[in-house]
Parts: sequence; structure tokens; C-alpha cells
Amino acid sequence: MKQSKPNQPDLRIGTAGWSIPRQSAEQFPANGTHLERYAAVLTCAEINSSFYRPHRVSTWAKWAASVPDDFRFAVKAPKTITHEARLACTPEDLKNFLAEITTLGPKLGPILVQLPPSLAFQSATAKTFFTMLRDLHQGPIVFEPRHATWFTAEADDLLKVLHIARVAADPAPVPEAATPGGWNKLIYYRLHGSPRMYYSPYTQAFLNSLADSIAQHQQASTVWCIFDNTATGAALGDVNILRNLLHAKPQTANPT
Repeated sequence: MKQSKPNQPDLRIGTAGWSIPRQSAEQFPANGTHLERYAAVLTCAEINSSFYRPHRVSTWAKWAASVPDDFRFAVKAPKTITHEARLACTPEDLKNFLAEITTLGPKLGPILVQLPPSLAFQSATAKTFFTMLRDLHQGPIVFEPRHATWFTAEADDLLKVLHIARVAADPAPVPEAATPGGWNKLIYYRLHGSPRMYYSPYTQAFLNSLADSIAQHQQASTVWCIFDNTATGAALGDVNILRNLLHAKPQTANPT
């Protein structure tokens, strides 16, 4: 991995999962597992399967052993916590999840907490949950709310105090969701594809604008950009275009 220049963010660009579609295969080594091949070129990936089910400790350990030391995994919090308990979970629920993912060791990047679109901001519930999560986990946390009530000064202030970054999402459920919020030392773009979520590649104009936006985050320590439009393999094409755009920007950290 190329090192970021002094006083510039550690920039990580990757995809949800590490599938390598046929149209992108020539960009990666021919031998190894999909993860080993992916991690030979890119330095991050987002694990979404953790949202649906727990994994064995041996699975997390295998993933960690498959990637270089400078690789990082973002991990999505389980739906049992975010969608079923609707943040009103027990400490044990969080401890069980954290016990799994800490098997990744230093290769664990941000925990992603994504809420259902119907879950509105309730100050007491939000403060209890995020304080409990922060007490149990000192590492990076990113948050993707999707109800309009979360995009307020009160909610943003809570995130800032607890050093939690709000995701910049596309498509944005409300206009404010398109830009990062909360703690600004960590920036996390989560791009699902548009106009058809999970399928559509992004236009050159969108990627140009995204590169310009990323280049402005000089106050951040780390910037992540995850493409989740993986259904037809568009994500890796968008990753490649964005990396090339950012390589051409002299004031930007080297994309990795």
C-alpha cells in the first residue's frame, strides 16, 4: 500500500464483499481465493454477511489470515440489534457481536450501524445505545440512519461527542444523508448504485464530483469509500475509475 502523505487522510476505497466478476478479473492475481486476490490490489472491504447471521470465530480468523497487515475490514452490525431490537438491545447482544469481530485483530476497521428506514430518532434510546457501544468498543464506528429525524443538530451533536461518523450515502433517503456528518475525523461514503440500487454503475460525472468531495476532507484522519453496487459487478469498475481520478489529484492522499 502506498503511504498517505503527511497530514493527509488514510484513504481506503473498496467494495461490499470481495467478489471479483469476470469483467474485472484481469486487474487481480489469477491464483488464490477471491479474498486473497482482492486484497492483493485493494486495502479494504465491507463485510455485510454479519448483518444476517453470526460467523464462527474460525471464519473471522481465516479472513484475517488471508489479507496483508495493512488491510482493513468494515463490519456491519447484526440486524438483531439494529432492525429487531431497534437499538434497544442488551449489553450481551453487543458483547457477543464484538467477541466475534475482534478475532480480526488489527485488521478490524469501522463497525457499520445501519438502521431501518422506519426507525426515527429518539434521544434517550440513541444516547443509551451509542454510549453503551462506545463504552464496549473504542475503535471506529460509522452510522447510516435512514429516517429524516436523525439529520438534526441534536443527533449530530451526540455522534460528535461519541466520535461516531455519519455515513454519506447514495441514494440519499433525505438530502442531508448525501454528505458526511457526526465526527469529522472519519469519513465514510457508502454508495449503493443509482438509479438502480445494487446494480447501476455510476456516471463519470458522479465519480468526478465524488473525487472532488473526497479531496476536500483534509481534516479527516481516515476516509473510506465503499461501493455496494455489486449485483452485476459494477462496483469494481467504479473503484478503478475513482482511484485513477484521485491519483491525478496532487493534494489528495494516495488511494489504496
